[in-house]
Amino acid sequence: MQYSADGQSDGTATVQFPRPGFLASVFRDLGAEEDREPDGPATGRPGGGTAGGGPSGDVPSDPGPGPGGAGDGPADRAAADRDQVSPGPGPAEQGAGHPGPGEADPDEAVAAHARAAALTHHRTLAVQAEHDRLTDLLRRAALPVSAMDFESQLRHYHPRPYPADAPGTDDRQEPRWEDFAPAEPPAADPDSGPSRRLLDSGYQRELAQARLTHQRALREWRTRRAEAGSPAADESRRAHEAAEEARARAVREYNESLEECRRAYRLAEPAAVESLLERALAAAETATQDLPAPCRAVFRPLTRTAVLDLDLPPLGLVPSLTGYRLAPDGDILPVPRPPADRATDYLRLVARLALRALQAADAVDTDEILAGVVLNGWLRDPAMTEPLCLVSVDADRDALARTRLLPPGTPYEERDDEGVYADAEQDEALVRLRQLGAAVTPNPYAWAGIQPAAQAGATVPAASDLSANEFAQLVRDLLTRGGIAQWSVRLRGPAGLVATGEGAPGSSLPGRWVVWASRDTVPIGTEQIETLAEAVGEESAERGLRLTTGSFTDEVLDLTAEASHRHLHLIDGDGVRELAGTHLGLPLATGC
Repeated sequence: MQYSADGQSDGTATVQFPRPGFLASVFRDLGAEEDREPDGPATGRPGGGTAGGGPSGDVPSDPGPGPGGAGDGPADRAAADRDQVSPGPGPAEQGAGHPGPGEADPDEAVAAHARAAALTHHRTLAVQAEHDRLTDLLRRAALPVSAMDFESQLRHYHPRPYPADAPGTDDRQEPRWEDFAPAEPPAADPDSGPSRRLLDSGYQRELAQARLTHQRALREWRTRRAEAGSPAADESRRAHEAAEEARARAVREYNESLEECRRAYRLAEPAAVESLLERALAAAETATQDLPAPCRAVFRPLTRTAVLDLDLPPLGLVPSLTGYRLAPDGDILPVPRPPADRATDYLRLVARLALRALQAADAVDTDEILAGVVLNGWLRDPAMTEPLCLVSVDADRDALARTRLLPPGTPYEERDDEGVYADAEQDEALVRLRQLGAAVTPNPYAWAGIQPAAQAGATVPAASDLSANEFAQLVRDLLTRGGIAQWSVRLRGPAGLVATGEGAPGSSLPGRWVVWASRDTVPIGTEQIETLAEAVGEESAERGLRLTTGSFTDEVLDLTAEASHRHLHLIDGDGVRELAGTHLGLPLATGC
């Protein structure tokens, strides 16, 4: 306020503005840039300089004493110094939440680390889900399969009565209310009258529902009585009877065709046997429909052996990682699994699929048509030019009968010391597969294939296409039909076998025999004939038989013509094919 000379206010006011240095400090705290003169210090005014008392704010550079100039007292000089703009806060005056030039924001670093940790956890959960799916597949692949034999495929016809002839639809009597009326509720007080029961709300609801049911039944009864002799009712009954006759005929024709297939199966016709086997194999896949593993069957009547081709799941089904970890520098790094563990897990799944297919083939053969089963597991990868065989089983009927093809009890157990995966040597499915003499690849991820026991390409195979069990079964069938009984195999390998047998006195092959049969690509020499002669003496046999799918040298023919070796008999490849056509009635293709 302005005051007059006598000390009284004259009614006018004087406004004092904040000093420019104060505003500049406020702008700096808010993060605003300071305005600076090109050649001078920064000021709080747009034009630069210091605040003055004139209209333009200019003051002399060196004001002297006198009217209109700055005061020369200490207070005036201090006020003039405060009007100058301060250079800004120093490093100690900066806030802790504002990083200096070139420094990273610590809050942003913490947020980035948290995001990386969350992403690491998410990826690890995805890998764990893959492990859980593999665990579930291992469990379901070990479940027992239902036998798809002929008895289980028979259909049964159950006639459906005509709606008017259904039980409870007697058209001779009108529906009576007594048959629908609900029982009256018991009286709480024996002395109370019947009107008390009418006040029960539950009884009233049952009574209303019974009246509706009685009215509906009465209406239906009257409708049936009215339509009893109408042409529409007769036509409806005839249509129902025709439909039932068609259902009965369809069931009968299906069962007759099934019986025809059964007769063909008992005659070991390839089409009937293959159809039954493929039905059983397809039914075995129902437990793992999300894991396609088709299996095809080829039946060879010459050896009564079924050759199964099983398509194995892709290698990528088994997880290659155990999870992810966060490195100190913030990178997300995968944690790979040991290659041996991954290979073991894949082979465990393959073993269960192979045992399941063998069990399905063995369970469906109730008439014991099959003498053996050969199963080949093939890996079909787009990167391969040809499929790769990873497992091959050559098992006869006796081996399948004495081997439990599925683990007993709980097929899958988790151990605390081994996690959810067991060692390959301890896995029960692989152990039982090896008990059948299976050949299993050592490392599927290295594409280490094996030689299949037999190929399923030819229904009429050559001797070289047969498996070891097939060739042994062929030789046994030929010589058993010829008269040799009490067959006993002493040695057997992929190339052949050595066995002994007894021939009846009146048969074409009497006495005790030592049989040496093999599949050869080179002619048999005299060394093997001398070895057979020694085996005959060691077994106290009377005769020896050398059978080969190849041929003999001239020296061998001359040696067996001598008196000392006339007890040794020879059968070459042409003789084997002739015996197959004579005794088995089935051809054997030419070739080794």
